[in-house]
Amino acid sequence: MSTKTPNGLDKLGLKNIGDVYYNLSYDELQAHEVNSHECKISTTGTAMCDTGIFTGRSPKDKYFVDQPPSNKYIAWGEVNQPIKKEIYDELLDITLSQLSGKNIYVTDVFSGASAASKRAIRFVTEVAWQAHFVKNMFIRPTEEELETFEPDFTVYNACKTVDEKYKEHGLHSDVYVVFNIEDNISIIGGTWYGGEMKKGIFSMMNYWLPLEGKLSMHCSANVGKDGDVCLFFGLSGTGKTTLSTDPNRALIGDDEHGWDEHGVFNFEGGCYAKVINLDPKSEPEIYGAITKDALLENVVSDEHGKVDYEDGSKTENTRVSYPIEHIKNHKEDLQAGHPKNIIFLSADAFGVLPPVSKLTKEQAMYYFLSGYTAKVAGTERGITEPVATFSACFGEAFLPLHPTVYAKLLGEKIDEHGVNVYLVNTGWTGGPYGTGKRMSIKNTRACINGILSGAILNSEFDTLDTFNLAIPHTLEGVDTEVLNPRNTWEDKAEYDAMLAKLAGMFQKNFHRYDDKGGEFDFASAGPQL
Repeated sequence: MSTKTPNGLDKLGLKNIGDVYYNLSYDELQAHEVNSHECKISTTGTAMCDTGIFTGRSPKDKYFVDQPPSNKYIAWGEVNQPIKKEIYDELLDITLSQLSGKNIYVTDVFSGASAASKRAIRFVTEVAWQAHFVKNMFIRPTEEELETFEPDFTVYNACKTVDEKYKEHGLHSDVYVVFNIEDNISIIGGTWYGGEMKKGIFSMMNYWLPLEGKLSMHCSANVGKDGDVCLFFGLSGTGKTTLSTDPNRALIGDDEHGWDEHGVFNFEGGCYAKVINLDPKSEPEIYGAITKDALLENVVSDEHGKVDYEDGSKTENTRVSYPIEHIKNHKEDLQAGHPKNIIFLSADAFGVLPPVSKLTKEQAMYYFLSGYTAKVAGTERGITEPVATFSACFGEAFLPLHPTVYAKLLGEKIDEHGVNVYLVNTGWTGGPYGTGKRMSIKNTRACINGILSGAILNSEFDTLDTFNLAIPHTLEGVDTEVLNPRNTWEDKAEYDAMLAKLAGMFQKNFHRYDDKGGEFDFASAGPQL
């Protein structure tokens, strides 16, 4: 058992602390999880926990303390809600009281693999599996690094308490996830969901790095044998994880990255994957990663611990966290050079975007700000036809600063490093959802391969009307008639009408950036009706 006392324990503000379990090993954590009845063990040796009534994040319960100087940088609104300092102080007291007089788990980790950009993060919780979760998800320090570890930011997770005075405080519910940037503290109450800790630190990295001229990104990244780096941006259901997992390329990371003066680097030391309907044939890497030291959330298993991945009775958001070392073909140092290619993935359920198009720098900034995909029937209750979804920078829920800050940084880095940027449609062709068909994996893979090999740059390009996108006339491995989406529709007039409809949706969404571009007119790079 680890008996080492973490540096700065006296600064935690806790009273009558019991045992302090500091950076426990995986074996020690699993023993605690089982002995305290927090977890059961699956047939593959994986710990299985339930996260209570919250099986996803609580975005309406996320707040930033409204105080200078950070309040002048934060983009206040539905994503970044302000909370008064005096209310935060009350919630901090509630949090520290819950954690006082208890045995606690203290886990010290790093966010950011780049020595020039990493942050030292300390998590304090009274739940063993939450210590396991952050050990999986962040970069694990060496014993030597722990000797001198001093946290830049501390997260107090008091999931077993709530804010009983939330109505008096003017909050949304008795759950709270609050960030005090000036004190470098985050407090969590009322929700057990581990993703709050993961995405909380992502939000903070999205605050810190851009103010240093570094780009923070919600994307996956891999690197070829010649050192060519590719970034994959995309919302849920676009194929980001599948397409960035390539046996011929090393995985840098699957979700969160930074881009500083040295290149691209992973924020994390692990992966957090959905496992609903997980199939070992289609996603063998994830399936193979669910072994000892991994942590399953909210799955259903039989009395022997055999998991039924098709059972979503607890939640459709069943997940697994695991150290990135469980993926055999990963980049050990979690970083590489500057990107050669960037790919924006959109599952266009309207069936009008081409399977691949090359973007100018201005278009890259526009589609980055748009963060487009489409939801289809069956993804959410009440959806019977395609619905356009826009999430700025493909991760709007985690952006403390205004989205244009990130878009301008992207444009600067594209210019500086000569990056090629592409829009790839993994959605529908030949008609909208319900009429057309899903883009074949064969064609999508061929588009990705053409980008990675550089073969697409040898193509002649046509221009897609209205959107002014450059689409290759031919591309090896891709059915030629598919490259221009208009050719795949029987009724060309119907295609033209649907194209105009989607263009209008883009324009309507982009009105929120009116007068936000400063010296750059973002909208001019988008579709023109």
